[in-house]
Amino acid sequence: MIQIGRMNTLRVVREVEHGFYLKGDEEWDDILLPRKLAEPDTELDEEIEVFVHFDSKDMVVATPQVPYAMVGDFAALRVSKVEDFGVFLDWGLDKELFVPFKEQLFKMEPDQICAVYIYIDKSERIAASTRLSKFIDTKKPGLSEGDSVDLLLYQETDMGIKAIINNQYSGLIYQDDIRSNLKPGQKMKGFISKIRADYKIDLVLQPDGLAGRKDLADQILDKIKKAGGTLNVSAKTPSDQISNMFGVSRKKFKIALGFLYKKRLITIEDDKISLP
Repeated sequence: MIQIGRMNTLRVVREVEHGFYLKGDEEWDDILLPRKLAEPDTELDEEIEVFVHFDSKDMVVATPQVPYAMVGDFAALRVSKVEDFGVFLDWGLDKELFVPFKEQLFKMEPDQICAVYIYIDKSERIAASTRLSKFIDTKKPGLSEGDSVDLLLYQETDMGIKAIINNQYSGLIYQDDIRSNLKPGQKMKGFISKIRADYKIDLVLQPDGLAGRKDLADQILDKIKKAGGTLNVSAKTPSDQISNMFGVSRKKFKIALGFLYKKRLITIEDDKISLP
């Protein structure tokens, strides 16, 4: 079955002057792969992987180009232009991705990076929306506390910043756990801190407990080695400098320093830390 807005493996069934036709299905007729996009050695009966979408004339076509994201994905995409009737996003194809005016939760500006969901609208056209809550899975998540997950930040709130988890769920990073300048549209790794009875998910950017300390300790050792054996930072270094360098609070940084010092892996002075 052909999936519009996704990658498909299709067979070349005939060649015409302007390209090649790929085998369709019960819903879609044979699909054109324009000659300008086809590989020079394309042959009949060959199976090729293509992205199926609509061209500027709303005809179903195929391309070997792979977009930055596909139908069913949450993604961070750049606004390429703003029109009265909607916004266009750069998603890696010649035809840009359209965000209808009614699907804009906030005013979108040129070159802004926005978190969106890509879907097929009622007229069977591919579109994007910044109203992400409509598409987030609110059922019991197939996750456990402590799991490492992929995050896409999408909304700042008074409590913290919301993130899409593994392209499916939503969670919150609380203000107290944010130690660097985070913005909607950023992608990063995170960890499940707590799954509540109503299936709401709390997130952190560093794993808790000993595992988290060891991970940070390894980062500190790596930076000391790359700096030639001495790093001009210590437990007395301002919090914002520590946050910019390691993405953690000074409290967590001091705990990691203590862990390394007890292991006799570093020496500590008022203004620097060094390898022994």
